[in-house]
Amino acid sequence: MEAQITAQPKLYIGIDIHKRSWKIHCSTDLFSGKSFSMEPEPEFLQKYVLKHFSDYQVSVAYEAGCCCYYAHRCFEGYGWLSLVVNPADIHRKGKEKYTKTDRIDAQLISRELKDGRLDSIHIPSIEREELRSLFRRRNDLVKDFRRIKSYIKMQLLYFGIKEPIEFDNDHWSHAYRKWLDDMIFKHPTAKATLDSRMRFFRFVDKELRDVASQIRAYCRKHHKKDYYLLRSIPGIGGIVACGILCELGDLRRFNNIKHLAGYVGLVPSVYQSGGNYKNMGITMRAHRLMRSYFVEASWQAIRADPVMQAYYRKHHGKNVKSVIIKVARKLLSRTLAVIKTEIPYTNGVLE
Repeated sequence: MEAQITAQPKLYIGIDIHKRSWKIHCSTDLFSGKSFSMEPEPEFLQKYVLKHFSDYQVSVAYEAGCCCYYAHRCFEGYGWLSLVVNPADIHRKGKEKYTKTDRIDAQLISRELKDGRLDSIHIPSIEREELRSLFRRRNDLVKDFRRIKSYIKMQLLYFGIKEPIEFDNDHWSHAYRKWLDDMIFKHPTAKATLDSRMRFFRFVDKELRDVASQIRAYCRKHHKKDYYLLRSIPGIGGIVACGILCELGDLRRFNNIKHLAGYVGLVPSVYQSGGNYKNMGITMRAHRLMRSYFVEASWQAIRADPVMQAYYRKHHGKNVKSVIIKVARKLLSRTLAVIKTEIPYTNGVLE
């Protein structure tokens, strides 16, 4: 009796991706499969699949990490179903939580893929991915800027140099910079140290301004409508608007404010068991960079917008940190409403 194929066989590939090698685990809808290592190039995996599983429907998944989305785009180009997953979403049972190897990780991804328990993270377009890299470069420069300012302040404190009262603040005016340049030490080595730090300070300051200008100019040109919609909201300036466009992309992809707030991380973490219910504070799972931006923008919003200020004052006497998170959630809701309706914000209209 001649055997007939009634359904297309399926292949599930879990990959633990690293810079120098990939650990692969292949399983089918009938067999658990095997694990092996290979060169970190998608075309090598394609050749292996074409040789051994040419008639199979292929699904592949790997954890989001250093290799980003290049492999994913290659796999989709081969006609495969490709998922890039959050490592925290891969279920581990029993001793798998305490035993970790590349081989086990690949097997877990393949198993979860086969059982249909994996969801892919959002894959940005190449344009937004490259724009996001420029925005993150700005954040690296912000860290360098704060660090070099701290080093210069540290040197003054170390040598017992008191700053004039008019300069004792966070604003580094041109007069304050001139005062640092004109400072005289007993020996030339300390002066050389300060001069070196001031040169680095000026370099980072210029780079930071240049990169910020490039980001704003690009967003104004290529994302003009959404950029100016975001700018209409009190508290959201040019850099925050660019951050939303770079990191979150098109907000229209979010179904509702709960979906967006969960992605940003402006939702509570709760623990409930039986009759016990405990609020664990703000969730640990978040887009930490954008959450911090919305919190900072909220402080500006309560200064610029009477409605936000009244909302903040309504919670007067409570924990300030908890209240500003509430304001940030409200600001996030405004942001989504402005983008979805495509109507610039007007005080008291979109709440």
